[in-house]
Amino acid sequence: MFIGITGLIGSGKSTAAALFAEHGAAIIDADRIGQTVVDETPQLLEKLIAEFGPEIVDDSGKLLRKELAALAFSSDEAKEKLNRLIHPYLLRELRLQMRELSRQYKIVVIDAALLLDWSLDGIVDLVLVIDAPEELRLRRLEARGISAEDARARQDRQLDHRVFTSRADYLIVNDKSPEEFHAELTELIEKLLSDRIDF
Repeated sequence: MFIGITGLIGSGKSTAAALFAEHGAAIIDADRIGQTVVDETPQLLEKLIAEFGPEIVDDSGKLLRKELAALAFSSDEAKEKLNRLIHPYLLRELRLQMRELSRQYKIVVIDAALLLDWSLDGIVDLVLVIDAPEELRLRRLEARGISAEDARARQDRQLDHRVFTSRADYLIVNDKSPEEFHAELTELIEKLLSDRIDF
């Protein structure tokens, strides 16, 4: 079974993925795959340079992620161009990892902030969205050393909150204590492991 976990930054998505791992699930970090395919695919880097300009690499030709992000998320059109270029390479590697891990694990989790941007919801069995009120999400990010300004900028680069909730097969609102969040997640995981959930 393939579970896609996503949500706005600061919602608790990574915490949810870690709890799945504690219960024996395999975790695929799709956002990391998106980074590594650029590092390991010269032709993709060339396409990105052609699209976004030579300022996205340093003098040695290494990708400058912050510069690319600033350009790619400057408009919806630029963001769509980035996704269109990276998506085929990411999807190929993701499917490979999914196929290999599904032979060993009952549950394979795809942890991806950009799950919906990349239309990966179409290749998983269940989309789990972790949600939380904006004020709480921003407080969590500030506690991690991210300024309020930077936190809002990162949030603004993501899809609208309503898109996440409308495309969720299962929604958990992480607005209570960590213990209550863990308990709700654990209940879901145990149902999935015992095939006691319909979706």
